[in-house]
Amino acid sequence: MLTTTLKQEPTLAFQPASQPTLEQAIRKSWSKIAPFWPLKNLLAVNPLAGFEDLHFEEGLQQGAAYFQQPELPVGMQLVNRASIKWLQAYFDEGQATIRMPHRTQGFLKSTLSLFRFDQQLHQNNPQPIEWLRQLPQKPIALIDEALSFLTINREEQEEFLTLLLTTLPGWAAHIQYRTNWADKQDAHHPHPVSQIEYLAFRLVLTCLLWPEAKDILRWHANALQKTDTTDFYGSILQNETAYQQSLLKQLGINRLPQQKIPPRAQLVFCIDVRSEPFRRALEAQGDYETYGFAGFFGVPVSVENSVTAESYASCPVLLKPVCSVEEKPVGSTSAYRKGQENIRGIKKLYQSVKYTFTTPFSLVEALGLASGLWMGLRTFSPKGAASLQSSVQQLLAPQVAVRPVIDSIPLEQQVQFAGGALKLMGLTENFAPLVVFCGHGSETVNNAYASALDCGACGGRHGAPNAQILADILNNPSVREELQKQAIAIPADTHFIAAEHITTTDEVRLYHEQLPDTLAEQLLELQNDLEKAGKLNSRWRIAEMDPTTTGEQASNQTALRAKDWAQVRPEWGLARNAAFIAGPRWLTKAINLDGRSFLHSYEWEKDTDGSSLTTILTAPMVVAQWINAQYLFSTMDNVAFGGGSKITKNITGKIGIMQGNASDLMHGLPLQSVYKSDTEPYHQPMRLTTIVYAPTSRIDRIIREQPILQKLFGNAWVHLICYDPQNEAYYHLNEDLTWTSIVL
Repeated sequence: MLTTTLKQEPTLAFQPASQPTLEQAIRKSWSKIAPFWPLKNLLAVNPLAGFEDLHFEEGLQQGAAYFQQPELPVGMQLVNRASIKWLQAYFDEGQATIRMPHRTQGFLKSTLSLFRFDQQLHQNNPQPIEWLRQLPQKPIALIDEALSFLTINREEQEEFLTLLLTTLPGWAAHIQYRTNWADKQDAHHPHPVSQIEYLAFRLVLTCLLWPEAKDILRWHANALQKTDTTDFYGSILQNETAYQQSLLKQLGINRLPQQKIPPRAQLVFCIDVRSEPFRRALEAQGDYETYGFAGFFGVPVSVENSVTAESYASCPVLLKPVCSVEEKPVGSTSAYRKGQENIRGIKKLYQSVKYTFTTPFSLVEALGLASGLWMGLRTFSPKGAASLQSSVQQLLAPQVAVRPVIDSIPLEQQVQFAGGALKLMGLTENFAPLVVFCGHGSETVNNAYASALDCGACGGRHGAPNAQILADILNNPSVREELQKQAIAIPADTHFIAAEHITTTDEVRLYHEQLPDTLAEQLLELQNDLEKAGKLNSRWRIAEMDPTTTGEQASNQTALRAKDWAQVRPEWGLARNAAFIAGPRWLTKAINLDGRSFLHSYEWEKDTDGSSLTTILTAPMVVAQWINAQYLFSTMDNVAFGGGSKITKNITGKIGIMQGNASDLMHGLPLQSVYKSDTEPYHQPMRLTTIVYAPTSRIDRIIREQPILQKLFGNAWVHLICYDPQNEAYYHLNEDLTWTSIVL
């Protein structure tokens, strides 16, 4: 409600500000906000990425003062409640039956045009309507006038604008995604928004509901003075010291000679920590050699379905797609199209009947009994419900496999993809007769966070398409001929195929066309060994989730958790991740890393110019650091940095999660992803420890050339340990970027 002050003071005429000064304040305020992706492709991100220019300990302190303040001033709470209401309406992606009008005009224009109808903004007070009419049309001018009205001087602007963002950080994080990190679809969204519009929106509501908002500057100064993260920082140090000592002790006694004879098959897995125990289980089955590589397999492409026209970028968000690839049905295109139309039609009908004002009553009468029986079946027999659902879906939309087609990728680009991937993973010689690129994905039901369990390297998608693309490229005789010129000789009898590891069930699906007869028997053996490895891995995983389950029940139990709609923890995901190791497989092969390490293959002798290590440290390792930080801070404070409990969550606008009906947009992992119970954490908070098998001189040169590494290592957001093969010793990188020898 407007106060007397607002009634009596005339609207100030807009005085042009020193544009660079105000624009700089706006830009710096947004630098504190990390992006957060929508539910369709949730990606891990460090919520304190905006503080990485500070030392980690100071970043903790600043982050706590800005984000971990549960008791906001009453006036700010009023502004937030009003903001949330309008943000939900504008950013809705089809959940609302009655949609907000004028959204195509843009965020600020559409909201300002409707504010006059919001009784909460001008109840018993007609003045705001006239004040709203007189506001400048340009966002920068509006911001300047609002700041003047709130008596925020030039020196206070940056801090005040920052607090407008950090007191509702979830929605600010979504705006950061939409404006700087969005994929092609969201970047050209029909309902546009900009950062400056969002700040103008927040300022207008602040002027209307809390004219004394300048008080928040004093409130924040007090919060910063009272905030103390010493104990939490100390616990992180203890966790890191114990883990590093244990890991280095294991690594120190496992320097084994590298295998030179080609194995029966070579399998390239994503560096995801969930791949490590599965790789170990597979290697125990026979003569298999495994590699670790980013799950997009060095193929940054946009994948578009030729029938539905849906597309997405299948690569890390640090990269942009180089080209577009069509995904086409392997079987009948008409059958696939008809099936997709059937599914879309049924969903549309059900949604319209469910959410229209009057029809839910008749829906209950017509489908109440059937829905009750279906709910009972899903609750007491998840496996039976999944089987029935699959049968119905097969009837309505017969399953037709789709496969990416590489025709749109020029030969020169194919050669670049192939050569770059093989060199980066160190697979340039001693090829086995069968080479498998194994992506990964997760399959769950009734899980709003489903995409958070998929491949982060593939932009929160499944990794099979990228694996298929690279396999097809390397089976191309023209590509092999060009690779020969780069001293990469692939034997004529070597065949590449794709696969996908389903992390919730430990199933590995193989994707391949007709193989040569000579490989048929070997492929069958591989399938059998993959099944054995899956069962072995299920035993290990189920022991981490449900220690009461016996070994014989492990596979069934893990599969059941993936199908159970009431299961809040279908898998542990990347919980307890702690290390990133870049080196040859023989360095870690004999070690049980307990599913806590990102493993990236690296052969320093083959990387003569250091380009491969540069890529590894500035791309996959940075993604691993984002993941590590997300788990760390979601465990540290699951309300401020996490998603809260899955039990009390609400999906809003199909883009994100709220707790209750008017909370901030939650921008982290749910409680069940990092805690065993409401009070006992499962994830162990610590910073990422990166271990590199390469000479210190090479790493020094790379760090000197890469500011991002100087920031992460110099400010202690990531630990770096090097095993120097030239003098066979371990070294720790200090914060001044010098080395200290480690005595094991």
